[in-house]
Formats: sequence, structure tokens, C-alpha cells
Amino acid sequence: MAAEIIRIGIIGAGSNTRKMHIPKLQVIEGVQIVEVANRTTASAQKVADEFQIPTVRNHWQEVIESKEVDAIVIGTWPDLHCEAACRALQAGKHVLCEARMAMDEVEARTMLQTSYKHPECVVQIVPSPFTLHVDPTLLKMLDSGEIGTPRFFRFEYQAPPSVPLGETLHWRRNKKYSGSNIMMLGIIYESLLRWFGSAEWVDAHAEVINDRAMDLETNQEVEVEVPDYLSVQMKMTNGILGSLFIHELSTRSTSSSIKIYGDKGFFHLDFELDGKLYLSKGQGNELNEVQIPPEQAGKWRVEEEFINTIRGLEEIEHTTFTTGVEYMKFTQAVNESFNGEGDRITIPPG
Repeated sequence: MAAEIIRIGIIGAGSNTRKMHIPKLQVIEGVQIVEVANRTTASAQKVADEFQIPTVRNHWQEVIESKEVDAIVIGTWPDLHCEAACRALQAGKHVLCEARMAMDEVEARTMLQTSYKHPECVVQIVPSPFTLHVDPTLLKMLDSGEIGTPRFFRFEYQAPPSVPLGETLHWRRNKKYSGSNIMMLGIIYESLLRWFGSAEWVDAHAEVINDRAMDLETNQEVEVEVPDYLSVQMKMTNGILGSLFIHELSTRSTSSSIKIYGDKGFFHLDFELDGKLYLSKGQGNELNEVQIPPEQAGKWRVEEEFINTIRGLEEIEHTTFTTGVEYMKFTQAVNESFNGEGDRITIPPG
């Protein structure tokens, strides 16, 4: 029996959409990418030519309104996620939205509430990819007490500037397009949610070190508002303490990692695609790599999961709108804390 035909419209063909979503959707039986709109008609035409997409639209709203489209992939910057997702749901379209769910918690909750009003539509956020391969193994080892009772974790991320002082402003450090999102914060927290559940409170300090850049649209120097230095202390609802240290001030790329300490040992995970997991048990013992059999490793299957859920074959696991609201709620609390000069912010459940 032939697979049900699902027709996809693309709104915003950014790098991840071109690298991952379009090619992976096109190899699924019965999936057709039929329309695309991008920041300009010319750039949309370029994507259409590359991937043999038959229809180019001048405006993203035309993709949503099209009777030839069943589902929307939103690959824009966060400033358009809420409006595009809500309009698509109101038009009866399924939605796959790029990560950094929204500009802030309010927008994320608006998206979630709109999805509740249209339960016939499948909704999905592109997940944090860096720990998918190791999540099943790490969860199993934490549950089995490999490091005893987990006590605290520490995450470190350092990278060269995405926006060196005085150079062109990148959208990720442009508050107009990124809102309250900060560097890797949401991606990190999504992985923490998978292992430990949500946070109870946060204390945060942030700085904007490289604070001047050239605006691409106006060619004028502007003040950068999104921090490039962030330190967060936190406590999870299950009692585990944690700290995050994130900056884009390094002179070279270095490995990002998270260490999870228990009363009988600790894990070290390289926070990168297919990063290695290590375990040390007992005092003074060396780190030993944890071998993950291929059949037990999680993997990227976003596009397959989206289509299978539309077809009624499974349900979205990575990542639901509910999870997206959780990481946007955390991101909002971090902003409130450092804007309040390090005030402890309690994160209410729900």
C-alpha cells in the first residue's frame, strides 16, 4: 500500500533546513516538498533550484494559505516562530519549528495554547541534537546507580566570538531576532530536562563583552544586547545542584563538556555531536570510555518522527511544544536573574 502523500511547505530555508530537514524529508516515501519562501524571492528560488521544489512564494504567508500544503517547516529566526506557527495551526497545517522555540516564554506559551486549540495538527520543535546518541545509555546508568546518588553537575561551553567587536552582528546576538535566547542556553537545558527534569531556581550573572557590532541591514554600528558571557547556578526539582558556564570569548574552539558527580563516581560527556561518554567510579579511578552499542544509541530522526506522527504511527518525543515552553521558561528566568543583578529566581511548575 502506498504511503499517504504529505505535502510540505518551507518557510525560511536556513542552514539547518537546507542541510537536514529538506534532504531528510525528501527521502521519505510519500513526502513532497512543494513550496518554499525565504527572506527574499531570489534566495527562495536558489533553494528551489537546488532541491527541485516546484513553487516559490514571495511571502511566507502565501505558503501557509496554500491549499497545496499539508504541513509547514519553519526554518526562520526566532522572531517569526510564534506568528508563523500560530497562523499555520489556524490554517490546519502541521508544524515543525526550528529550535529556540520563540522569542520569550510568552510567545512559547502562545504557541502551546494555539496547538491545544488544534489537536488535529502535529506540532514539533527541532530538538537539541548533541546528546541524542547517549541519552538512553546515560539515563539507564543514572537509574542503575553507576555513580551512586547524583549530587551536582557542571557544564562548560567556550567558543570564539560569533560577533567579534565591531564586526557584523549575527542574528543569534541580535535581540531583535533572538529575543531572550542566549548562546547555547536552551540547547543545554533541553538535555538537562531529559536527565533530571526541570529546575527549581536559578541565580545568573551575564555580561556583554563584545558590545558593539555593525548592523547588516543599516550598515550602522549598534549596541549588542545579547550576552556573550553567562554564569548560572541552579537547583533542580529533584534536589541536584548545577552550574553552567558559557562564553564566546575564547581565542580558539575548545571541547564543551558536562560532568555529573555522584557520591560514588562521576560521568564526563563531551557535549558535541556523537560526543564520548566517560565514567569514573570510586576515588582516584581514571576515566574510562563507556562503549555504547549501535543498537542502543539514540539518533537524529526528527523528520521521520514528524511524518510518522502525522501518519499516526508514533507520537512526538523530540521535541514537544511542552518541552519547548520548559526551556523558554528557564531562559526567561535566567534573563530575569541577571537583569536583577543576580537575584535568585524561583521557577514555578507548569
